[in-house]
Amino acid sequence: MLITFEGGEGCGKSTHVKLLKEYLESLGKKVILTKEPGGTEVGKIIRQTLLDADLSLEVLSEIFLFAADRMEHVEKVIRPALAEGRIVISDRFTDSTLAYQLGGRGLPEDLVRYINWISCRGLVPEFTFLLDIPAAEGLKRVAGRGASDRFEKEIMAFHERVRDKYLEIASQNPERIRVIETFKSEEEVQREIRSHIQA
Repeated sequence: MLITFEGGEGCGKSTHVKLLKEYLESLGKKVILTKEPGGTEVGKIIRQTLLDADLSLEVLSEIFLFAADRMEHVEKVIRPALAEGRIVISDRFTDSTLAYQLGGRGLPEDLVRYINWISCRGLVPEFTFLLDIPAAEGLKRVAGRGASDRFEKEIMAFHERVRDKYLEIASQNPERIRVIETFKSEEEVQREIRSHIQA
């Protein structure tokens, strides 16, 4: 099973993917935790470029770098793990591309969906958690961590468009995507995530 976590900046994905991994392992499941970008050796190099706050990238260069990262990720990490019967939990996947490149950057939808389709090799998550938080609150959390990356430095309107697109994607995929509001306590959020997994 492929489980993905999505959401804007500061939504708590990094925390909750780890907590879910620990929970599933306590049930005797074999679990791999991975992320995009940066889930492979090539991906780590791509991630450095994509998040470098001092770099200016053309929007098409950006989406092609994300696509290259995903192709490496799917073929070298996700598919092999699934073939071994493992549960794969990924911090970001194809919905991020739709939210950030469609919503945030405003690229043509047919282009973004085509690049997504090629890069994911037809792989669709069985389950996705969208950790939702107002953009201003998420960025406030991020500010407490120190230096911001290239995406965190985007203007507020960008982050609001990303959030709106995420919620739109969720409304179009109710069978796969569960929206969880993350302004609640960490314990409450994790309890809600686990209840969905148990169901």
